[in-house]
Amino acid sequence: DDGIADLISYGSLFLANPDLPARLKAGGPFNTPDPSTFFGGDAKGYTDYPALDAV
Repeated sequence: DDGIADLISYGSLFLANPDLPARLKAGGPFNTPDPSTFFGGDAKGYTDYPALDAV
């Protein structure tokens, strides 16, 4: 092992933070993901997480 990651995943963090690159650059804050909205249903969880500038 050379200490370099083979894979880094931001999956659920990206779902809750559509502006994740800006949040990472700013050091947060991060929205908490709601797993009950991950698979199907309606628009809840896709359009209702607040953007960084609204926090």
